[in-house]
Amino acid sequence: MIELIILNHLNDKISEPVSLEKPSAQTGSYVVFEKTSSSKNNHLPSATFAFQSYADSLYNAAILNEEVKTAVESLIELDEIRGLTLNSDYNFTDTTTKEYRYQAVYDIRYY
Repeated sequence: MIELIILNHLNDKISEPVSLEKPSAQTGSYVVFEKTSSSKNNHLPSATFAFQSYADSLYNAAILNEEVKTAVESLIELDEIRGLTLNSDYNFTDTTTKEYRYQAVYDIRYY
């Protein structure tokens, strides 16, 4: 399952906690990611993932986002990954909860 491959890899590479869903009582910095879409071309799967970096300030969220991007791009070292592309990354602060976050969106091709 591609989500578990990514989760295990990011937990090895990132200093902050990484999960597939937002923790109920998390404080400080953390990363949440989700698959937003998937497809198959010539029987080869690919998916789009959104990685959200949360922190106590916009600056720290931006720094964590850079760490996340480096870690995600190192997925290419794994045999299960055949390619990836940064689709976009941007300030994604939640104005309702006033939580600082950045989001990086990647298209990941895998086996």
